[in-house]
Amino acid sequence: MEVKIGVQHAPREIVLESGQSTEEIERVVAEALAGKTQLLSLEDEKGRKILVPADRVAYVELGEPTVRKVGFSAL
Repeated sequence: MEVKIGVQHAPREIVLESGQSTEEIERVVAEALAGKTQLLSLEDEKGRKILVPADRVAYVELGEPTVRKVGFSAL
């Protein structure tokens, strides 16, 4: 699943591919925004951990991964 995180006062958003389910990601984001944790912590498919201060999260966008087409096709 593709996850985009907007961070306040940062020119770029954080984009990662996560193996977690939509429900898991929603729960972690909701806990961070409710103040239960100080950090939004997500793990990508390669095992890297992304930590964002919860008070700096502007938005979180969840979506399906984009499939890249390889090769040539008729236009």
